[in-house]
Amino acid sequence: MKILNKQIKKIAISGLSASILLPFAIKSNITVQAAEAPEVDAASALVVDFETNQILLDQNADDQRGIASLTKMLVEYILFQEIEAGNLNWDTEVTISDYAYQVSQNYELSNVPLKKGEVYSLEELYQALAIYSANGATVAIAEQIAGSEPAFVDRMRDLVESWGITDYEIYNSTGLSNASLGDDIYPGSTTEDENVMSAKGIATVASHLLKEYPEVLDTSSIPSKVFREGTEDAIQMKNWNWMLKGLLHERPNVDGLKTGTTPFAGANFTGTSMEDGHRIITVVMGAGDGIKNKNQRFDETDKIMDYGFNEWEAATVMEENTVLEDVDPIMVRNGKKDSVEVMSAESLEYLLPSGIEEEDVTWTFEADKKALNQEGGLEAPVKKGQELGTLTFTYEGEDLGYLDGSEHNKVPVVAAESVDRAGFFSVIGIWFSDFFGGLMERF
Repeated sequence: MKILNKQIKKIAISGLSASILLPFAIKSNITVQAAEAPEVDAASALVVDFETNQILLDQNADDQRGIASLTKMLVEYILFQEIEAGNLNWDTEVTISDYAYQVSQNYELSNVPLKKGEVYSLEELYQALAIYSANGATVAIAEQIAGSEPAFVDRMRDLVESWGITDYEIYNSTGLSNASLGDDIYPGSTTEDENVMSAKGIATVASHLLKEYPEVLDTSSIPSKVFREGTEDAIQMKNWNWMLKGLLHERPNVDGLKTGTTPFAGANFTGTSMEDGHRIITVVMGAGDGIKNKNQRFDETDKIMDYGFNEWEAATVMEENTVLEDVDPIMVRNGKKDSVEVMSAESLEYLLPSGIEEEDVTWTFEADKKALNQEGGLEAPVKKGQELGTLTFTYEGEDLGYLDGSEHNKVPVVAAESVDRAGFFSVIGIWFSDFFGGLMERF
């Protein structure tokens, strides 16, 4: 992590009236070309810093697209919620319904063989979902949790809306087209309906899943496992995430998260990896059809992971309690001191694209009009840490913001020290000086 020095050009604010207290920009004339984001051969692509949710790459990431089996990340989240609440455990016995059985028998879809009426452990069904994207197993889990898949869909909808995702369509737990589910579709939906969300929405789901239930990586990182080993139903489950260790597109440190493919959605992949203590989340959607070029989604993910890890650097762009020495102190009226310096109240860490240096940093100070008097100063007494305004950080180049749409580039500016009110006679003297000074200005 680098630390940028804050040499801020001097700004006089003490003599300004409140009516013209506008932001003060300190901007360098130097322009450095930051690393360009790669063109991604996919309909949508997104790279997000896991820790902060800062967006590092955005290619049509607001577009609504079919999400296919990326849907199953929501099933995983709700399953972990139920286990955390003590409502279920990994040994919970799940009886396979006729609907779950029928879905599991369609071997044009990703599935493990399930027997109607037979009991399976919740853990083995979850492993089939997470490793092999097994659709019948997913339905069985949804029914176990909510009693029916439509009831589970209602819970999924409530969940995404609680995260601020309002533009979406969810009709089933698997991400399949309703046409693959026969008569067992969500009430009021049609056979053509399919789950839809944006890359930003999917990244939001992945972010919540990884932050709140990181144990999901224990299973999503398994390259291959035998389902019901030692039984007549044993089947080798090779993870559809081919970037895992030992698979066709192995990339070191990739440990998740979920693929998804339908004719409507095309080939999707939500990936995650940690390098040198830094984790990122990637999303590619519509990276080919997943049939003619089965490698495309992984090739493009590899490309944007390179960009996310190699072309961005963590920087402390402002440290807590930094006195802004090059900013004129704010005048204090009726105080034992006639001015007070200002300082940052918090530190600010930011990921910056390579090529950005301190000369490319722009700070904008906006005073809080309510904190200052009409002359743009303060009235004593002043307390150390008293908020005076906001310092906003920007840099040369495109700032893509954060996944939740919030602003994380602002630092409160406060008084660097306390200033007590002057004694009675000093205040009277200041008053007379101001009064007679005003009279003299009239003549």
